[in-house]
This record gives sequence, C-alpha cells and structure tokens, in this order.
Amino acid sequence: MLVFSVALLLTIFANLNFWSDFIRAIGGLSLTRVPLLAGSFAIVLLLFYASLIPFSFRFVAKPVLIALILTASASAWFINEYGVVIDKAIIQSIFETDLHEATELLNWRLVAFIALTGGLPSLYVARAAVSFPAGARGMLQRAGIVAAALAGATLLTVLLFKTLAPTVREHRELRYLLTPTNAVQALNGYLRNRWRTSIPLQPIGYDAVRGNRWAGQERRTVTVIVVGETARAANFSLNGYARDTNPRLVREDGLINFTQVRSCGTATAVSVPCVFSAMGREQYDDSVAAHQEGLLDVLKHAGFRVHWRDNNSGCKGVCDRVEFDDVSNSSASKGHCSGDECYDLELLDGLPELIRASTKDLVIVLHQKGSHGPAYSRRYPAGFGQFGPVCESSEFESCSRGSITAAYDNTILYTDTFLAETIDLLRKTALEANVDTSMLYFSDHGESLGERNMYLHGAPYMLAPEEQSHVPMMLWMSEGFSQRFHIDRTCLQARRDQALSHDNVFHSVLGMLNVETAVLNPKLDLFNACVRS
Repeated sequence: MLVFSVALLLTIFANLNFWSDFIRAIGGLSLTRVPLLAGSFAIVLLLFYASLIPFSFRFVAKPVLIALILTASASAWFINEYGVVIDKAIIQSIFETDLHEATELLNWRLVAFIALTGGLPSLYVARAAVSFPAGARGMLQRAGIVAAALAGATLLTVLLFKTLAPTVREHRELRYLLTPTNAVQALNGYLRNRWRTSIPLQPIGYDAVRGNRWAGQERRTVTVIVVGETARAANFSLNGYARDTNPRLVREDGLINFTQVRSCGTATAVSVPCVFSAMGREQYDDSVAAHQEGLLDVLKHAGFRVHWRDNNSGCKGVCDRVEFDDVSNSSASKGHCSGDECYDLELLDGLPELIRASTKDLVIVLHQKGSHGPAYSRRYPAGFGQFGPVCESSEFESCSRGSITAAYDNTILYTDTFLAETIDLLRKTALEANVDTSMLYFSDHGESLGERNMYLHGAPYMLAPEEQSHVPMMLWMSEGFSQRFHIDRTCLQARRDQALSHDNVFHSVLGMLNVETAVLNPKLDLFNACVRS
C-alpha cells in the first residue's frame, strides 16, 4: 500500500504542470475528453506503480521512495517556476555549474516548496510501518503485481491509441515534463556518458600549418575570441531592438554584426564544448568531444600561444591543454568586483601587459559571465542600471515580466561596454605594441524571458524557442589585420544577414588566421569567399 500511495502522489501532485500541458495538448477539458484524460492518468499511475514494485524490499524501498519524492519535488519547482524541461543537458549543467551560480537559484520559496511537497511525504514514508513479503512467495507476488500493472497499462494504451498516439507524437515536450521519470532518465544518460571506460585523447589538426599569407610578415597577431553568456540576439539594438542596448558598438566603424546565427545548444555545458569542436551540432556527441581535441588545440599545433581567461564557471574541458586564468574570484582580482561577484571588465585587467610580454602570435579567449540568470541585476555595476524598474530577485514569481526584461537588458548594455572596451584595447595595443588585432564575439546560447511562460534556458534543442538559440555574433579587425590576411570587409558585410551557426566558428577562426589543415571545411569558413589575392 505504501508503494501505491507514493505512485499516486507522484502521478498527481508532482505532475500538475504535466497534466495542465496534457489537457492543453488534447484540446482542452470537456466531457468527451474525460475518458482520454482518465485513461492517461491510469496509464501513468500503473507504470509508476510497476516501476516502484521491484524496489519493495526491506532497507531498499524507503530510501528509493524518499529519493524519488525529493527529486520529483525539486523538478516540479523548476518546471513550474521557470518553465524549464528536464533533460540530459539540464542534468549536465547542474553537475558542471559552480557553487556561486547554484546559490543564485536557492531561495526560501524553493526551500518551503520542497519541505512541503517533498519533505512531508518523505517523513510519512520514513515513519510508515510496513512489511514486505520475503522469499519466493514475495518474489512471485511482486512479479504478479508488475505483470498486472503493465497489462493494465498496455490494455488502456491499446484502447486509447487512436487518440493518444497523435498527441504524444505531436507534443514530444510532454515526456520532459513527466516527473520524476524525466530526471531519472536524464541522470542515467548523463552518467552513462561520464562512466564510459577511459578513452584516450583523440588528436586532430596535427597537420596544421600557416598558409602563404603569413609569408614575410614580421608583426605579431593578437586575436581575441569573446564567448558571451546567455545573450540573445533579439535584445541587441544592433539587431533592431527598441531599447538602445548597444550605444557604443553602433558607433564602431568596421564592426560586422552577423544577425542570423544559431547556437549549437541551449546550455553552456553543451554549447561551449560544441562550438570549439569540429563536429558541428548535428554530429555533436559530448562523450566524444570530451576525448577529442578542439579548435584551441589546432591553433596550438599551428604555433599560436593560446590563453583562456574565465569569469564564468569554467571552460567545460575546452581549455584543458592551454593557459588558463580564472578572474571570477574577487579575492584574487581587483578593480571590477563587488562582494563575491566580478564583472566582465575584470577580464581586461592586465591584458595589455600579457600581449606586450608575449613573443608569439596570441589567441586569447575571454569567457564572460554576461547575462547569466536568474540574478540578472548582479551582472552589472550600479552605473549600468539604465533600464528599469528592475527585478533584483532570482524569484521571478515576485517580479513583473517587464522588470525581469529590464534587468536583462542592462546586462546587454554592460556587454556593449565590455565589447567596446575590448575593441579600444586592441586598437590601442595595435599601435603601441606593433601588432595586428582582431576580435570575434558570439554568445553560447540565448534566453527565454517569459515568452510562452518560459524563463532561463536549457530547453531540448528540438523544442527550444528561438529566443534560446538565436544568438549575437560580431567581428572586428584592425586595418592592419584585414590587410595582412587580404580580407575583404565589404564582402563580409554583405554576408551579415546570411544564415549562420556555431558550426561556422571552428572553421572561420582557422580561415581568418590562414591556418591550413585537413579538418578545415572551406564551406563553413566565412572568410573563404572573402579573401582577395
């Protein structure tokens, strides 16, 4: 009886959002749809019951039931509060985020919700007096219950198949909302990738050499790749947004703004490794990428010095074999930090000295904190709160959608200043250090700000709204850089509205720097058609 009670609890209270979406998917609640709804409810209940029965042993049942109740409670909170769906990418983000980011999601409402919907039922389970049948008789009894439950679920599925199948097929997002199966399946997928037997690192681009445009050049080059965080293209005034979120970049002569760029994923843990890999989104496999060299390795093979500076939660393995500098810890930083938060301008501190001290051609990656939510108001100093009123809480329920968007827009305004300052630094350094400089900026993914009642990011790519995958990308080159590599700026400007994606980044960086290697795909190289002899 205890197991059935927990199955019933999970079916009803942990899945209110699922049933709400299911009712919407079948066309609303009416008398004619009651049989379909009741039958679907019974199917889920029977499947949950059949799944829990195998754990109904002494010393096993209660820990498993409590773990599932707490997991379902936490999942339900984030689904209800932010409109997220639970998949492998979300689980990966949870495991790979840092403590600082995680604490921004914690609040008293979350604690109260889990205590009420997870803690109290768990306490009931822990204190319940229950005995489980032992021996062969007990095994047969369990097998009989499982068989009966599965038979009932199968019969109902057959009876409802004509109307149920199209709903499930057309609304695939429903499987990501069914709790706790969504979390269990996602965790299983994540752990299967992480627990694979040790795979040796697969080198790529060992044949990388510099092309003929390097011949006779004495000036060094410095290329800065800025990896943005959670910036969506829709909120850049350069792309037509009503608020003036790019007052400085709009004045940058020679800046090329690519307007139609799609991300590789909708979460940092996926997009960052993907964009620096040679695989592309369609072929991307995180378990393969974790054991394969990427863009930064190929640049090293070609003789560049590669340096990664991070103001985020790390590089997700991308920078494991290059120089790394973490500026996110305020105790180790100065100038642009407040409390335990360092703003992105801290990434530029000491950069001119690094450039002047280097004797090799440099590729520097700057990983922003950018617009990471939900605490958008903590991503920028007080002087950048131009739009308001702003939401100063990570509890979106207590804020209006307008105030959430205003806080987010201020993060884009600060990114505008950060990118403009980066360009100014490179322009000045080009003159002082006698180097040719360039900057490529792109965001890892976008963000939902209440559209379709969704917030934050991390939706499965096939279901993700455009706001989470349409990202900004910009290029700036010093005059000396474009002349050195014979790059036709007018040609690139003509391609600003072309459909592009993160797939282009790997090959375009190599093409821009005239690196020749078998892994370079000219069809994905933006510069290939814009180099003049």
